Amino acid sequence: MMELLIGLGSAFWIGILTAISPCPLATNIAAISFISKKIENKKVVMATGALYTLGRMFTYVVVAYLVIESILAIPGLSFFLQTQILKIIGPLLIVIGMFLLELVSIPLPSFGGSEKFQRFFQNLGVWGAFPLGVLFALSFCPVSAALFFGSLIPLATKFSSTTLFSSMYGIGTGLPVFVFSILIALGASSIGKIFQRVGKIEYWIRMATGVIIIIIGIYFVLAYLFKVI
Repeated sequence: MMELLIGLGSAFWIGILTAISPCPLATNIAAISFISKKIENKKVVMATGALYTLGRMFTYVVVAYLVIESILAIPGLSFFLQTQILKIIGPLLIVIGMFLLELVSIPLPSFGGSEKFQRFFQNLGVWGAFPLGVLFALSFCPVSAALFFGSLIPLATKFSSTTLFSSMYGIGTGLPVFVFSILIALGASSIGKIFQRVGKIEYWIRMATGVIIIIIGIYFVLAYLFKVI
């Protein structure tokens, strides 16, 4: 039970880290701009933030479900991953830590987020927030892709969970936007300055997380791959 709770907490933290990383943060700023257009109605502002969060969560759940179901549908691959995941996850964590520390970088194509689509969903009003969340969730950048496919998917596969871990991850990625939508509804000012501060804090959080992940990865390599601990 404790291992499951730690895993869910890790999925949630990975989502938070994804949300405040530079690339997703830019899309969330765009979402805040979208939400702020409804500032005259507090309930609409919070509803829009909630729908955007649900859109992101829905997308990650669907993508994770398809990937994990595909893995579990192949008995040999499923058995291999479930029995060998502890040996695989060590090197994987080291690579992910290197991504977070910006020691390696792989350009990835973006699957959404063009201005044309943004304007289309904005014209839908409050209900456009959900598909806007879906659109931005599909805009994977190297860091978010590494965290999602490199950390979340192996974690969810280990517990044979197709929805629970991806839901926690999705909530984590959408939570900052929902929090800012509440601040807007309550009349908080200087949202731009707050985002700038978040951007500065993100760097140090990402660096610290990267170092911790590499240390954990090295431990897993020594303990489960080489069995020297």
